[in-house]
Amino acid sequence: MTLQANFYRDRVCLNVLAGSKTNASDIWQAAEGHVLVGVLSKNYASVAAAVDDMRDYAQRIDNALSVGLGAGDPRQSAMVSAIAAELQPQHVNQVFTGVATSRALLGQPHTLVNGLVSPTGQVGWVKISTGPLSSLAADGIVPIATAIAMLKDMGGSSIKYFPMGGLQAIDEYRAVAQACAGHDFWLEPTGGIDPDNYATILRIALEAGVAKIIPHIYSSIIDSATGDTRPQDVSTLLAITRRVLDETA
Repeated sequence: MTLQANFYRDRVCLNVLAGSKTNASDIWQAAEGHVLVGVLSKNYASVAAAVDDMRDYAQRIDNALSVGLGAGDPRQSAMVSAIAAELQPQHVNQVFTGVATSRALLGQPHTLVNGLVSPTGQVGWVKISTGPLSSLAADGIVPIATAIAMLKDMGGSSIKYFPMGGLQAIDEYRAVAQACAGHDFWLEPTGGIDPDNYATILRIALEAGVAKIIPHIYSSIIDSATGDTRPQDVSTLLAITRRVLDETA
């Protein structure tokens, strides 16, 4: 079973949500396999129900499954870890404080485990208090380099930078990208990304020298009537990825 995400030209892998199992298959084909398909733990009543259903998703898409929290909800942290332990997916979304638990329960270093940190309004600093209890306390704000070191200590693979609000925190995002490049860490920009601003967000990470980038593009490409991600938009995002990679080569 494959445990390494399929990065386009070894640099970029999309992350989008599936509204159904058929939609997951369509997304996989539209992205030519260069995608991690998100399924949210929040949509299930129990770990057992999630594992049973997500296993079918994984079989359809060569295990390119991304186990999600649901809008970064810290209350889902323990459930995500429990699901990941059973399924051994390619990708796990976690709050900052949940990274070590997920890695320990996975029992292997291959699955990608991100750690959620948030913008602060201060360039070079990020909020790491994104866990079930810490998110209710006073903000824990540290230099981005410190956050990366702590995530490495816990077995994390990447920074999930959320919520970006599209281009609203662009100067902070650029500093995060530079830090990830400088400390050999992967980056997952998330929140408010759409086909119009995607090229700018991707270019910043590539020009900073980030080794691997996993942009999360969610609501902007979801059909509100069906809840499915539009495969044609995924194809568009892949075409944009190709173009930006060519321009920054």
